Amino acid sequence: MKKSGDPAYDFRAVTEADMPLLSAWLAEPHVAEWWDDAETEVASIRDAMDSDETEPLIVELDGRPIAYLQSYDPHLEDGHPYQDQPFGTLGIDISIGPPDLVGAGHGSAIVRAFVDLLFEEGCPRVVIDPHPDNLRAIRAYEKAGFRTFDRRDTIYGPAVMMARDAE
Repeated sequence: MKKSGDPAYDFRAVTEADMPLLSAWLAEPHVAEWWDDAETEVASIRDAMDSDETEPLIVELDGRPIAYLQSYDPHLEDGHPYQDQPFGTLGIDISIGPPDLVGAGHGSAIVRAFVDLLFEEGCPRVVIDPHPDNLRAIRAYEKAGFRTFDRRDTIYGPAVMMARDAE
């Protein structure tokens, strides 16, 4: 449910024209700390643009791109470590791009708005897996209604498993 005063975010598919912006965001210290090198990640995002299991998105605020968000279905990817989640579960990842917008409440508001859309489309559960050291992200996801249910060491590294279930 949208909280009063939340900004309105738009979610659109990543295009080839977004690659220089994504590369610049991935090089920002606040993003680079949690993602692989920009070149590897941009290649992965390009691959995701044509995949069935991952949907790469740009988040815009008043027409300004401010974040990268992807949703994925762990049940469509062979050997994905989150296939133990209920069928229909989707996972998400997010990074705020511009450094001046970090810590301003956009992360939790974007996640809350996007997950609400997924629930409206019938998704029963959404998971997110921040690194245990990424306390800012964990707090943001808690503010967006996620709760920790597990800690894991995965092929992606250590993760705090958090979920929000449809009501």
